[in-house]
Amino acid sequence: MRIFSSIAALALLAFAAPAHAQQSVMRETDITDLRLGQRVLVDDGSCPAGQIKEIQGSQMTTAGVVATRKCVPRLGPKRR
Repeated sequence: MRIFSSIAALALLAFAAPAHAQQSVMRETDITDLRLGQRVLVDDGSCPAGQIKEIQGSQMTTAGVVATRKCVPRLGPKRR
């Protein structure tokens, strides 16, 4: 019974981890398919120092997903 519960816990973690992953791109045009609730960080230099642009799929319409854009604090060092 104990082995089964630990296997179930590992399986749950494996499926839950990708749901919270954020993607980072250099340009907004690199975003090809934005899903509802998905957040993408865009490092295009349009936000003030110490911040990065976050694009989020915020609303579903008949034409597709509407994206909202805002500058959020950059967490951690800048990656290249």
